[in-house]
Amino acid sequence: MPIPVIDFSMLNGQGRASTMDQIANGCEEWGFFQLVNHGIPVELLERVKKVSSECYKLEREQNFFNNSTPRKRLKELVEKKSGDKLENIDWEDVFLLSDDSEWPSRTPGFKETMMEYRAQLKELAEKMMEVMDENLGLPKGYIKKAFNGGEGETAFFGTKVSHYPPCPHPEMVTGLRAHTDAGGIILLFQDEQVEGLEILKDGKWIDVQPLPNSIVINTGDQVEVLSNGRYKSVWHRVQAMPDRTRRSIASFYNPSYNATIAPATELLEKENDEIKELDYPRFVFGDYMSIYSELKFLPKEPRFKAVRAV
Repeated sequence: MPIPVIDFSMLNGQGRASTMDQIANGCEEWGFFQLVNHGIPVELLERVKKVSSECYKLEREQNFFNNSTPRKRLKELVEKKSGDKLENIDWEDVFLLSDDSEWPSRTPGFKETMMEYRAQLKELAEKMMEVMDENLGLPKGYIKKAFNGGEGETAFFGTKVSHYPPCPHPEMVTGLRAHTDAGGIILLFQDEQVEGLEILKDGKWIDVQPLPNSIVINTGDQVEVLSNGRYKSVWHRVQAMPDRTRRSIASFYNPSYNATIAPATELLEKENDEIKELDYPRFVFGDYMSIYSELKFLPKEPRFKAVRAV
């Protein structure tokens, strides 16, 4: 069962109504969908692949296999011959890019390429939020304003660069444990040759099929709250692979830590009993993140119940 693939270029033509419906379906029924013809130049995406892979090889790979905690823990478990699976750890090499973080410096062209890419991804995220506003019947700019805590540009835009190296015992460890994303809009540029990403759909794990130069969109917990449950954040995971390295570049447009998140008033006022039953609390995003850091891999409903209301 393939996840939806949507031609984003059709949004500005005669196919606009159909494209809006496809995105609505992707948000409501799937929580994951892929965009093609999204406007980001293929030439830039090719450079992103190149510098990301080179950065991993030059600056990350040796340390992962020589000194990383996942490697050491898995080796210890294999030596015990207990047959147990490695818990509470991911077979993943990962670092974060943000305006304030320290960037890798030894890979030629890395920073320049990724800065250009991040700027375009942020614009795409803001376009997608406007589409969601319209589909939800909210004023244009509603979600962006909520994430920024009002006017201004205080929302957080980060990029997580991950590699999942070949694992000698993939049956004993997960590439990335099942979770929902804490934030807002997630834009994933996944490996087009190495599979491994799965989402939970109707109680079954299904593959997010690799598609060249597509951008995978998924909705995080904060979009679920703002939409009062109409759009769901979806459980997903990454499987470890025995013989190939998987590249994954996930960018996320998240609320400011000081932003107050709550279901949109316009949705609470609608005469829809099904939606009314799914009311979510009002909270400060920073408080939610404090809880999420402890409960990321556990059911999400207790997070919403535990967060301090404002």
